[in-house]
Amino acid sequence: MEALAGLGTLNIVAPHLERSGTAQSITLRQPIVAEQIAANEWAVEGTPTDCVILALNKLLPTKPDLVVSGINRGGNMGENVYYSGTVGVAMEGVINDIPAIAVSVAHRGQDFHYADAARFARRLVELTLKEGLPPGVMLNVNVPNQWSGGVRFARQSKKITRTLLREGTDATGRPCFWLQEQPVGEADTDSDYAAVFAGDIAVTPLMLDRTDGACLSQLSRWIELLEERR
Repeated sequence: MEALAGLGTLNIVAPHLERSGTAQSITLRQPIVAEQIAANEWAVEGTPTDCVILALNKLLPTKPDLVVSGINRGGNMGENVYYSGTVGVAMEGVINDIPAIAVSVAHRGQDFHYADAARFARRLVELTLKEGLPPGVMLNVNVPNQWSGGVRFARQSKKITRTLLREGTDATGRPCFWLQEQPVGEADTDSDYAAVFAGDIAVTPLMLDRTDGACLSQLSRWIELLEERR
């Protein structure tokens, strides 16, 4: 919040505890509690996307000019954009016709710091408020923990990791598993992973509409094989 101070009225609506990996899920079968903990700050007992829904429909007096999600601890590149609650928040903003940015630091180990990501986020927010974004598009930003100062507008990478299951037992002795990722491939040179591996910030425009126009046209020839017109 400090990084964006002075750019306008800032409102923070965030989950009350860690909710990584929730993608764009919403809470349907239990109530959602929102507690105001300070001026313009709320803690929500729900998913990151729940926070956006409550903010837009109840908590904020007017529609915001921009949704900023993060700064998340850990990268959201490649296939992880589909699992990320950080990206899910920004997508929910785009669904509601609000420009949106998701910011992550691609690091989970020791010596983690937010300073580079915070400075960059402020500059990007200022530019987005001035220039705007195309309808239906959000920006997914991944910042290396050791930033070279470079910036690349990069495409989303294909999957270059393998999912590993680390077996163990919980406190009651029941078998359980921890999910982990292991790199197994090389990143394409124009991708988000390649940018971050080189020490640059990756900015990836992601579209809300995932329809493949070329495939839509190609598959239309199947219609006569599938229809049962009477």
